[in-house]
Parts: sequence; structure tokens; C-alpha cells
Amino acid sequence: MAIKTVGVIGMGAMGRPMARLMAEAGYNVVGYDPDPEARRRASECGVRPLESPKDVAQASDFVIIVVGFDKQVEAIMFDERGIIAGARPGLIVGLASTVAPSYARDLAERLKDRDVGLLDMPFTRPIDVENGTLLILGGADPEIFEICRPVLECFATDIFNLGPFGSGQVGKMVNNTILWACIAANDEGFRLGEELGVEQERLRAALVLSSAANFAMIERADMRPTPWAEKDMVIAQHEADKLRFSIPLCGHVKELIKAFKVRRRYPTPTY
Repeated sequence: MAIKTVGVIGMGAMGRPMARLMAEAGYNVVGYDPDPEARRRASECGVRPLESPKDVAQASDFVIIVVGFDKQVEAIMFDERGIIAGARPGLIVGLASTVAPSYARDLAERLKDRDVGLLDMPFTRPIDVENGTLLILGGADPEIFEICRPVLECFATDIFNLGPFGSGQVGKMVNNTILWACIAANDEGFRLGEELGVEQERLRAALVLSSAANFAMIERADMRPTPWAEKDMVIAQHEADKLRFSIPLCGHVKELIKAFKVRRRYPTPTY
């Protein structure tokens, strides 16, 4: 099977540049977003806006979901105008959203008797989306993964298949747990340095070349809003609780990130 038409559900800060890059690579790209302005901006990038996820599914070989929360994925998949209502036999659904691994496994179980392929494909390095150098943490049957790989290569330079559907969500959960721990440690360390009279940017310039260097420090992740941090920690804690597996650092990091966001006056999350 060769993918010719790709659908994108959610054409905001991530979905729109991904769609643009696929259109520039020669794919026929269709999409849906409930926001008329998002649809208008996507149309300027070579995307043909449609009226519902159902319409996108009917027109596509491969549909990529790029929304923020499990409940949005649920509606996009199963509402009366959702993807499943319009899915043709053999449609592949790519889940780029970050959701709980248990939700991904449940999704696969609910669709096991449908002729729908599943690929989970959460990404990291979102600051690189415009130039097409995301990192994909994937999970899918190897055949499905290889069918989709040329599409993924439009917007990602590092692409990993970690195992069956849902494995990518596990990878993203672990990635985010470590990322937020680094952000919390960086913030605490820099504030301590400032209290002791060392200016933060001078210290950062030294530490990015030192044994303390980490991605969050190098990319200045502590200087950008962190809208998903608490959600990511809740996912990790929920999954660990189901396993009766202790992750005490995760709970501590959640509270540190909450305090970090309060100091920066970032909005209270809704999820």
C-alpha cells in the first residue's frame, strides 16, 4: 500500500506545520480543526480543509491525530462524525497526541475487529516542527510502521518503532518524566546560584558545556511555557499506580513543576 492522501486532525501549532511539510513533499493533505481560523491558515499551507473527522477519514489513506487530551482523541475517533464513522477498509490512524499508555491499549482492543491500522507516534523536540526535525517515538506492527515511514520522514529526522501500538506512548511518558525532572533541577539550581550572587545566564553558558548539561538546559526549556507538565506527571503516576510500581521522584517533580509554573504565572491546566 502506498499512501497518497494524508489527513490531519488538529491544525494548530504542531498539526499545521506537519501538514505543510507533507504537502510540500507531494502528498495530498486534507484536514479538520474546529477553529475556522486554524482551517483558514492551514488552507494557506496547501491543506484542503474538510468539515469533520469523518470526512477526513473518508478522503484519506492515513489520518494523523494531533490534539492535546485523551477525551479529545475519544471524540475524534468515536463521535457520530468521527474517524471510525468514515473509515474505509485499510485506513491507518496515527496517534500523535500524548495519551496514557493504558488508553492506547484500550483503544487497540476496541478496534481489534475493525479493518483499521494503528500507529502511535508521539513526538519530542516540538521546537523543531517548522524545520521538519521532530523525533518520533512510535509503536505499531512493523508492516504498518514501514508503510507510514515515508510520511513521517516529511516532518521527523529521528524515527523509532519501540514495539506494538502503545509503546510510543510509554516512550513519551518516560521521556517527559525525565524532561520535567531536568527542568525542575535546572530551575532550582539556577535560583540557588543567583541567591549566591552568580548571574543565571553566565552560569548557564558554563553549565551547557559541563557535566550538568541536559537537553532542557541547552534548549532553554525552562524559559518557555510548560502547558502539559502536570498532565504528563499525572499520566505517569496513574500508570505506575495500576502496576503498584513506586515512582516517588515523579510525584515530587509534579509539585516542583507546579511551583515553577506559579512563579512564572503560567495558566492553571485544564485536563
